Amino acid sequence: MKKVIHTDNAPKAVGPYSQAVQMGDFLFCSGQISIDPKTNEVFTGDIRTQTEMVMRNIDAVLSAAGMNFGNIIKTTIFITNMSDFVTVNEVYAKAFKEAPPARSTVAVAGLPKGVSVEIEVIAHR
Repeated sequence: MKKVIHTDNAPKAVGPYSQAVQMGDFLFCSGQISIDPKTNEVFTGDIRTQTEMVMRNIDAVLSAAGMNFGNIIKTTIFITNMSDFVTVNEVYAKAFKEAPPARSTVAVAGLPKGVSVEIEVIAHR
């Protein structure tokens, strides 16, 4: 049975989608961008800070479903500039000290709200 996951500790959806949907033991999380959930302000500054914000937002959604970064089995990273790849990797790696999930990284022409990075995850209980 499909269960919608929502938390006020992550940004509200900026369109007609859920923060995450749980189906059985799987959690499918919508892409997170650098929006501060407390103020709903979008941060488009340096890529390190954007990525840190994205990872905090992912953590909040996972927590709302009773999961953590250890439950993630697949991630997709979207970035607008491949020259940011190294910095995004440095921040991302802090969440996955052992057995990191499968991952794809894709350069895109643009992302919502003018941000430079978006990350979506799939987790399993």
